[in-house]
Amino acid sequence: MRLVWQLIAIVAVSFLGGQGLVAVQDNPWLTLAIGLATAVVGVVVYTWVVRLTERRPVIEVELKGAAPALTWGTLLGLGLFGLVIVNLAFLGSYTVHGLGSPLGALGLVGFMAAAAVTEELMWRGVLFRIVEGWTGTWIALTITGLLFGLAHLLNQNATLWGAIAIAIEAGGMLTAAYVATRKLWVPIGLHLGWNIAGSAIFSTEVSGNDTPQGLLDATTQGHVLVTGGAFGPEGSLYSVVFCAVTAAVFLVVAHRRGRIVPVRRAARTEVAARLPR
Repeated sequence: MRLVWQLIAIVAVSFLGGQGLVAVQDNPWLTLAIGLATAVVGVVVYTWVVRLTERRPVIEVELKGAAPALTWGTLLGLGLFGLVIVNLAFLGSYTVHGLGSPLGALGLVGFMAAAAVTEELMWRGVLFRIVEGWTGTWIALTITGLLFGLAHLLNQNATLWGAIAIAIEAGGMLTAAYVATRKLWVPIGLHLGWNIAGSAIFSTEVSGNDTPQGLLDATTQGHVLVTGGAFGPEGSLYSVVFCAVTAAVFLVVAHRRGRIVPVRRAARTEVAARLPR
């Protein structure tokens, strides 16, 4: 039942925050404020519901070390997406025409903050963490990664390839970041930095959501496997490769730290006992 109650709590925060963002979407300052408030409330509610249902310290979102982890995770996300854009620009597939909408970019920061935090709490904090306890790291990573990708088929300009790409990029890389650190701050930062770069800075489509214009007035053009097409650069092979490599690095770190939970029940119990709580 803990899975159900935790999901209900985070989904409720995400839904109410989303409704608030829709209501003020024409006001970038209010969008920023409500987005940041949703992120903060999400962490508070997650801490409360996990403590209530599991009777343990909720160290995965503890504030100690949160700021540096969130910062370097965000910088890594910004850098990875920037690397994708550099490669697209080199091929002539990304063109900047001038300044876009700075205020629009501000609103997008708020929107992406709410999305990054609530999605990480839901997918990594609740679903992956609990399923991992039942099945081990590898099976849980595969199952939750595929489900995360499939969930993006509901987006406006979704494609099957885009969903597969998201499953590898976010389902793989963000989960691996959690496994390596056993905290949610790095995956939250990665998710946030990636989405802010794609929307607020480079003004590209994000996950096929018909994303508003950000800081730059820019366009992408070229083969769908290079640009991601209507789904956005997350559907680019560059994104898939860069994120897959990053995920592999995180998983190597997790293995060296003894944080991979094996499939065998006895081994799972033994490893789980050594993991940070």
